[in-house]
Amino acid sequence: MSVVLEMKNITKEFPGVKALDQVNFVAKKGEIHALCGENGAGKSTLMKVLSGLYPSGTYDGTLEINGKVCEFKTIKDAEKAGISIIYQELALAKQMTVAENLILGNEPAKFGIINKNIMFKEAEKWLKEVGLKGVNPETITGTLGIGKQQLIEIAKALSKNANILILDEPTAALTEQEVRILLDILLEFKERGVTCIYISHKLNEVFEIADTITVLRDGQTVSTQPASELTEDKVISLMVGREIKERFPRIKAEPKETVLSVRDYSVFDQENASKKLVDSVSFDVRKGEILGISGLMGSGRTELVMSLFGGLQGGNSGEVLIDGKKVKIKNTKQAIQQGLSLVSEDRKKYGLILDMDIKSNISISSLPSISNRQVINKNEEISHGNKYIDSLRIKANSVETVTGTLSGGNQQKVVLGKCLMTKPKVLILDEPTRGIDVGAKFEIYNLMNQLIREGVAIIMISSELPEVMGMSHRIMVMSEGQKAAEFVAEEATQEKIMVAATGGVTV
Repeated sequence: MSVVLEMKNITKEFPGVKALDQVNFVAKKGEIHALCGENGAGKSTLMKVLSGLYPSGTYDGTLEINGKVCEFKTIKDAEKAGISIIYQELALAKQMTVAENLILGNEPAKFGIINKNIMFKEAEKWLKEVGLKGVNPETITGTLGIGKQQLIEIAKALSKNANILILDEPTAALTEQEVRILLDILLEFKERGVTCIYISHKLNEVFEIADTITVLRDGQTVSTQPASELTEDKVISLMVGREIKERFPRIKAEPKETVLSVRDYSVFDQENASKKLVDSVSFDVRKGEILGISGLMGSGRTELVMSLFGGLQGGNSGEVLIDGKKVKIKNTKQAIQQGLSLVSEDRKKYGLILDMDIKSNISISSLPSISNRQVINKNEEISHGNKYIDSLRIKANSVETVTGTLSGGNQQKVVLGKCLMTKPKVLILDEPTRGIDVGAKFEIYNLMNQLIREGVAIIMISSELPEVMGMSHRIMVMSEGQKAAEFVAEEATQEKIMVAATGGVTV
């Protein structure tokens, strides 16, 4: 295969930070080249250089496409050279139709009037290309699921005649079925000669489709090797600079008294009060243990914990007992007062105010404890912020750093700091490691161990079966809003969990 892309000695600096330091990256025509590294390693920065988001002149080094030196001043310049990027945060206009999104910026127009016949014909062509021939081009994009929106992003990129397709964490919010569709499409593109640069923390996906793997660490290239010559453990070692002998460092539980009891709990749809999202679920969680909740997307896992935390508008029924006492939780403030805390699956939407600094995000759920007559004690706020920066190893210049500028893993640690500052009895973690790297995952697992040693009860929802099995002491499986099974960790297998999750009978 011929070399289609070569990035030589790329160096990119921000105030006080060298994000890329003499990075070299080579990709060949028609290969899937995985780019791996911890959050903050420089992967996204390198791709922003390639895609023209960081224009020529703002970095050092050279960029060659098919042997020709390129100096992109805009994203449009990169697109003209056949480069298209799909970010983890989808860049679709949700209120526009699918067809309008696909031709946005390249509208077939004459005298300022868009030719809708051409627009729909083109849209149908590219939707068919990514396996969405059943989607009506006139559908409002925001009404589609995340998986279909992701494929529309890919169709949009291909419509610009992309020869180099960059995908940044494309499967972070997809179901297993949607992931399978996406990976199959990428393998088809490979056969057609499209070069795919694939950024993902999910190493099982990387090894399934990648021909070559490049690992970045601390802004430098540490390895480029054929995927066939590497293993997951070797890639992890290259990413973090040390060997992680145990991916899931679960410690033996020493459960004490029951702290949370849920009895015949149901959650009703906000729009349709007769529809149950969760149907008569009962479970207990004790101090000093991790209860894992597994199930397919739509099984009611998130609705269950969001309702318990007072964060869902629909009604509910059943009993909730904390330390043996019945409680009624109507909102998140009451939940925190009762000793519950939640790290939601969507940290950017529900967990953080990205424009605020670290200390403000950490303290926001605990303001009464650091305020006097509604005046915040800034010294205490700074002190607590520094405490969690140190204990959670948040990579930031100071507590004044704007949270939105942090990597995904460090943002997740800020959410954890916010929750821990409330001193919870029960910490609910909904997809706690989604979209973060192996090193940051390991640190979160160790934090979970520390908390259960201190007597905190943890409920963890995860779509990753190895994570549920590796860290939980007991596992509750949900299916179609109901509790389908419960296992102690030693009895659980992936087969048993999946049978229960899909509505089968476990043995």
